Amino acid sequence: MRQTFPSLLAAPACAAPASVLAQTTDPAAHRVMAQASPAAATADMATGEVRKFDKSAAKLTLKHGEIKHLDMPPMTMVFNVRDKAVLDQFKAGDKVRFRAVNDAGKYTVTDIERAD
Repeated sequence: MRQTFPSLLAAPACAAPASVLAQTTDPAAHRVMAQASPAAATADMATGEVRKFDKSAAKLTLKHGEIKHLDMPPMTMVFNVRDKAVLDQFKAGDKVRFRAVNDAGKYTVTDIERAD
């Protein structure tokens, strides 16, 4: 009896990882996550207006609306830009939609597009 009891306890412990693995490899679950991603990405986009930029320093000044995911009110501020090549696409006065992150205390624009 003493040997059977530990075996009975081990059986559910071995079965649990298999059920977890089955859930994470379900193709339908991956499709649902993939479909949810664009909406989540759009929710992180803020609106703003290009005031000026400094391509050599990879900096962009934006007058922006609220950035909800950063808990930031509307203001005008300077952002770092991950890819300074995107600065060639904009001029002062352009209306934009952008995504920014707090990267170790530095606010950085990771994605930006015209707001048409």
